[in-house]
Amino acid sequence: MKRTIATIAATLMLGGAAFAEAHGDGPDAETVEKIMMKLTEMKCQMDEDDIEMEEDGGYDLDDVICEGGQQYDITLDAELNETGRRAE
Repeated sequence: MKRTIATIAATLMLGGAAFAEAHGDGPDAETVEKIMMKLTEMKCQMDEDDIEMEEDGGYDLDDVICEGGQQYDITLDAELNETGRRAE
């Protein structure tokens, strides 16, 4: 019985994550591409999975590594203008 409950719970969690991704809780592929191009211009890079949408329509970029090796968290507005940068 415990195994069945654990299996059902795991299935619901995985299904929920897939549903959220497929239904727009993250940025679309075009926006991700634009963000990654902007980072290249800024001489920075990051894992695409670390892009988070903010409630105000902007984006929070976690663990961005820029030229010189410094790591930042960067925020962008909805038009992809940098609005903040915090060194980690």
